[in-house]
Amino acid sequence: GAMDDVHADLFRLLLAAVQQIESQVTALIKRFGRERIGIVLGSSTSGIAEGGEALAYFREHGCLPDGYRYVQQEPGGAAKFLSDYLALCGLAWVVSTACTSSAKAFVSARGLLRQGLCDAVLVGGVDSLCKLTINGFAALESLSPEICNPLSVNRRGINIGEGAALFIMMRAEDGVSDSPELLGAGESSDAHHMSAPHPEGIGAEMAMRAALDDAALSAEDVDYVNLHATATRLNDAMESAALKRVFPEGVVSSGTKPLTGHTLGAAGATELAFCWLALKSGRLPPHVWDGVADPALPTLDLVGFERRFPATGKRVCMSNSFAFGGSNVSLLIGT
Repeated sequence: GAMDDVHADLFRLLLAAVQQIESQVTALIKRFGRERIGIVLGSSTSGIAEGGEALAYFREHGCLPDGYRYVQQEPGGAAKFLSDYLALCGLAWVVSTACTSSAKAFVSARGLLRQGLCDAVLVGGVDSLCKLTINGFAALESLSPEICNPLSVNRRGINIGEGAALFIMMRAEDGVSDSPELLGAGESSDAHHMSAPHPEGIGAEMAMRAALDDAALSAEDVDYVNLHATATRLNDAMESAALKRVFPEGVVSSGTKPLTGHTLGAAGATELAFCWLALKSGRLPPHVWDGVADPALPTLDLVGFERRFPATGKRVCMSNSFAFGGSNVSLLIGT
């Protein structure tokens, strides 16, 4: 159809994710109806590859290629695709705030449930690789020539990844009793600089504290933090400083981007999925790096291999996402 060639790679990633939970979605459609299931996705590369290819063609031929349509630049294409594929007719949109996109999607999804506008929401994120994004990060000198090395004195930047992660979110009373719960969320915008974080991590700290307040939890209640940990000089410096202020007694943490690459608009959802899997399995995601700490940064309690949650009691994970323009989100999930 008309949408076939729009965001093809992006849609394939999304399809690979949704097909894993399609039977649950079908059951929810039977239970709640097609108009009561919402979709909120985070994405940042939607349509960029198609736009870049069209522009290259235009430079060579003086006209846009036959197959190109401006609608291909619509960032909301991923939500429309998913809605069409599942034949849903509820609210559907895409949040696009760079690397916090899919973390923010969870805040929006929770709002839809709380306001009674939906009974279930498909929430997550998707981003596919494209040259413009990679060249943009290369121009900022943010790309690492080898696997990224978060919090190391030898860190040299990010590896860009691609991926999709999807969750089904429902009100606690409608959900599965043993499923992890979104306990709290905190957002802030420090608008410090277009592409560099606030050097002290003021916005990052505000987001973490807001999430704890929202969940009515204290720092001591958090068992594990999934760091944003991009392995750029600036991010890791500001995040570890902010973490030390919020968790002065220390907290077990790791950055999982060496395992996935930085999936940009999908990073918040991908990393919340690591937390979800940790809560289910009891095993914490390892911090993969060269082990050479940066003496300029506060010392963090980083997860080694085969580390687990405490055997008993409530388990709580925090997941941090920070983006260009000073957009910050912290999510708390637990059992």
